[in-house]
Amino acid sequence: MLRRLFAAAIASAQPARCVPAHLPHPQELGSGRLVVIGAGKASAAMARAVQDHWAGPLSGLVVTRYGYSVPCERIEIVEAAHPVPDDAGAQAAQRLLETVQGLNEDDIVLCLISGGGSALLPLPIKGLTLSDKQQVNRALLASGASISEINCVRRHLSAIKGGRLAAACHPARVITLLLSDVPGDNPMDIASGPTVADPTTCQDALEIVRRYGMTPPPAVLEVLESGRGESVKPGDARLARAETRMIATPQTALEAAASVAREHGFAAHILGDAWEGEAREVGKVLAGMALQVAQRGQPFQAPCVLLSGGETTVTVRGQGRGGRNVECLLSLAIALRGQSGVFALMGDTDGVDGQEEIAGAIATPDTLSRAWAQGLPPLAHLANNNGHGFFEALGDSVVTGPTLTNVNDFRVVLIQSAA
Repeated sequence: MLRRLFAAAIASAQPARCVPAHLPHPQELGSGRLVVIGAGKASAAMARAVQDHWAGPLSGLVVTRYGYSVPCERIEIVEAAHPVPDDAGAQAAQRLLETVQGLNEDDIVLCLISGGGSALLPLPIKGLTLSDKQQVNRALLASGASISEINCVRRHLSAIKGGRLAAACHPARVITLLLSDVPGDNPMDIASGPTVADPTTCQDALEIVRRYGMTPPPAVLEVLESGRGESVKPGDARLARAETRMIATPQTALEAAASVAREHGFAAHILGDAWEGEAREVGKVLAGMALQVAQRGQPFQAPCVLLSGGETTVTVRGQGRGGRNVECLLSLAIALRGQSGVFALMGDTDGVDGQEEIAGAIATPDTLSRAWAQGLPPLAHLANNNGHGFFEALGDSVVTGPTLTNVNDFRVVLIQSAA
């Protein structure tokens, strides 16, 4: 049942389902061209959906994560690294900017943006190197900063994010199709907002760097302290013809899973699509709710499922394999203390939790007893940030392969019956 609900969430956000209804009408082009650009873990699948449903002339370029490409004849697909960027991503970002040069008012740029786009478009602002950005990115990912804070810093070190890509398309019309992977579905946080205005400032980014005790390269501090990294602000005339369309979100994925649960006789309760905070603390909270349902019948009656989404964070203290979903799950399992009738699955809808090619894992009432029998101390693995190592040793990892979409974390706790 848990796997079925996870599959339903992923299926609801497939580009082939979400993209076609949002394509411009051919009559809107007139004598202009349709140019497709984009970045993210779902961008290749989004490009394929455009190609399959657009009969007219078509060209463009999108960049996706290694292993996430799909066959596409009329739109070029290139691959780059995620979550720590590489030179292939920087080169792809430069090529995207070159692709939209020289457009006119009759042209339409269709920009396909999904989660992962920030790392896949790492073109640094003048004066910074890719190595500078890689160092900052690693520090941000390990700091415990929220995704909104991380993207604020990224926007002010970039030559393409923070509205700069849309500004480069001027005077063409820009239509951005967004697959949201961020709490709150704020367009400027999805791939760090390459086609939307950014009200945050270099000073905001500098305060985040200081808040988490980071020591960035001197060149990074110069960009932020001088204000040289300011992004494109609301009201900029170059963005007057830019619009965004949200085509899939964490909420729609949770609703799809809830519908399947109800079809199988489980009451479904969506607790929220924008949960944030330390993964292990979120796990404790969800365990407390599940125990109250299982033992007291409050605030819900079993059998039921508790669904939630969003993006937790991990402050890295150990040397384990991550990632945030399995850390949350391990914390939940420890707090449940083997409660009968309670099962859970947590995973990333893109198929990659942290830096592992593993989506997540499943916890069952006998997770702790099986771990102890195998000499796997749960608390030690949690302290070492080694959720993947823990669940893989138990045979409880969830491996989907590339899902070609991304609507962030998916968590389901199933309470089979009351005590």
